[in-house]
Amino acid sequence: MNRHLHSTRRRFFGTSALSLAPIALNSLFRQQSSAAEIDSLSGPLQARTPHYSARAKSVIFLFQTGGPSQMDLFDPKPALNRRDGEDFPDEFLKKVQFAQIQEKVPQIWGSPYRFSQHGECGAPMSELLPHMATIVDQVSFVHTMKTDDTNHMFAELMMNTGWRQFGRPSIGSWVSYGLGSESQDLPAFLVLGGAPRSKAANYGNGFLPSKYQGTKLRNSGDAILNLSNPAGYTPQRQANSIQTINALNRIRYEENGDDEVAARIASYELAFRMQAAAPELLELNKETPETLRQYGIDDPARPTFARNCLLARRLVERGVRFIQIFNTDWDHHTALATGLPNMCRVTDQPSAALIKDLAQRGLLDDTLVIWGGELGRTPVAQKSMNPNEAVGRDHQINAFTMMFAGGGVKRGSTLGATNDLGCVPITDSWHVYDLQATILHALGLDHKALTYRYQGRDFRLTDVHGNVKHELFA
Repeated sequence: MNRHLHSTRRRFFGTSALSLAPIALNSLFRQQSSAAEIDSLSGPLQARTPHYSARAKSVIFLFQTGGPSQMDLFDPKPALNRRDGEDFPDEFLKKVQFAQIQEKVPQIWGSPYRFSQHGECGAPMSELLPHMATIVDQVSFVHTMKTDDTNHMFAELMMNTGWRQFGRPSIGSWVSYGLGSESQDLPAFLVLGGAPRSKAANYGNGFLPSKYQGTKLRNSGDAILNLSNPAGYTPQRQANSIQTINALNRIRYEENGDDEVAARIASYELAFRMQAAAPELLELNKETPETLRQYGIDDPARPTFARNCLLARRLVERGVRFIQIFNTDWDHHTALATGLPNMCRVTDQPSAALIKDLAQRGLLDDTLVIWGGELGRTPVAQKSMNPNEAVGRDHQINAFTMMFAGGGVKRGSTLGATNDLGCVPITDSWHVYDLQATILHALGLDHKALTYRYQGRDFRLTDVHGNVKHELFA
């Protein structure tokens, strides 16, 4: 250890407990934060300049885990119903990647749901989505999404991290790394809802510094784990503790320059500020009764997808950069006739309400909203091994649908088309890497320039792939 660092440590530990009091009683408790000093160590999560002019400031990703059935919701195929019960053509079995067709001779299965056209754009929508049908003139549909893995866990990772294995940073972490935060009191990247199969890896920081990981808002107890103080532990006492701990952390940072120590310093102070900001965020009783009805919220305290959608709007208002809501249980291998309507009842009204609410408040223009899952479903029936269960649809990754709104996205637009059976793209595909490049582009980030050096090479979200789909934007 060099002499200067040694003397720095010796001076600190030679200081009495009483002389630490001025440190402990300063900025935090009096709302005069030492964030600027911490930022100089850790690399600030203040708002940063994008690579070029941004269309959007924030992203809300309504992630429908499990794979919603595109031909039953957004992409009607009359040929499926005309050919219901026919053997699936061998030519397509060679072209289409299905997860696990159990039947030796798979049969085409028509959709049990009616479609009708809506809005000035005439977009077809399933009868299961009456509320989303009212916003078709504000959104764009992409029918030719493509991914690389038929397994849920790895398809989730692919969609959210650009890699089919664990260990890569999530898209929200990349956005936080590239743009920082516009909020002083909340993290740049917040996560709500249930747990996908690959768990926290979908919103983890991977090899990026830990200050860029997603923060989970929990459904019960403390909104953020360990955020509240024990009984009798006052804000002043908490401020004292944080200042003392961070004095120790600063000495450690001076010794080793470890970015994780710097991130720890920043996280302590952010946690202190969140103790005031998070409870206020969750006070949905301050919303008007009309707003609660619009989202379909009966009990503001009960954790639901609708509540999470309203929280997402409140987070955008508070400057949160990337919000991801995981909505699970779309995996309808069997009993699609009951499971799909149930999920639509959960999702339909709040998804539409979020877009309308953002538009009404002038927030939609610079908020990119994305709706979709990690893969699609087959045009053939998957029969259950249990004769008492109804049929469903298996996984399909060649062509599925996602919906986009706000953030400069074209309104009332449909991009991409699939064949008569809804399983092969007949126009250009949108690979997951293209989607990621396009999301970053909307935020003013060049996916090729947004890199991080790790283990001797520069990594990026899109690896060595991806093209911005400029046709999505007006």
